[in-house]
Amino acid sequence: MIEEKKRTTEEPDAAKDETESQADDEREKEKAPRPTYLFLIRHGENAWTERGALAGRTPGVPLNEKGKEQAQQVAERLKDQPITAVYSSPLLRCLQTAQPLAAALDLPVSVEPGILEVDYGEWRGGELKELGKRPEWRLVQVYPGGFRFPGGETLREVQDRVITTLERIRTQHAGEVIAVFAHGDVLRTSMAYYLGTPLDLFQRIQISTASISLVAFHLFGPSILAMNDSGGLPVIKLERED
Repeated sequence: MIEEKKRTTEEPDAAKDETESQADDEREKEKAPRPTYLFLIRHGENAWTERGALAGRTPGVPLNEKGKEQAQQVAERLKDQPITAVYSSPLLRCLQTAQPLAAALDLPVSVEPGILEVDYGEWRGGELKELGKRPEWRLVQVYPGGFRFPGGETLREVQDRVITTLERIRTQHAGEVIAVFAHGDVLRTSMAYYLGTPLDLFQRIQISTASISLVAFHLFGPSILAMNDSGGLPVIKLERED
């Protein structure tokens, strides 16, 4: 009888602990905000990328026929995603790549100067095979963080302005899914940042024309869900917020 009485007095405490534990779990779920997702898409092919030249900030560079097909493919791949906003670099090749998706989603394209192409300065318009013969080219490969394009930007400056812009966009659209259309080096330096990779190793990251990368932002930081993807993507399922 003594043992039975002891169990009787202990059982309410155990039940209380379990109830408190469940309450703590529920509070943790309530505190965790819904993730924010950024689809980061490079523009489609154009005459400059086709021949291996730095278009840079050259205005009026349109997509070629392959690039137009790629833009339609991007729209087809992303049209079922719960995207609520579309952002693009001001340059024509990005705007043309963004437009089919925006039309499919019945959304406007918001022009964002903060994700403009790198200012390559005097190197703009140069053929990569010719630029590769310059002694400075080695710096771009092994110490890009310490190199300034003659008359242009450093890649560290590029990364700073682009990450500042992307952080502003994802903060403004907390809990949403956003599409951002930009440029190769702009997206490579951004992915290096979100991967926690030193800028001097950003050359290891491949970002092909019309490729899609996906970054999810949780309470404790970013998570890379896809990078340089040209195939199928899982459709994001957003949890309801009560």
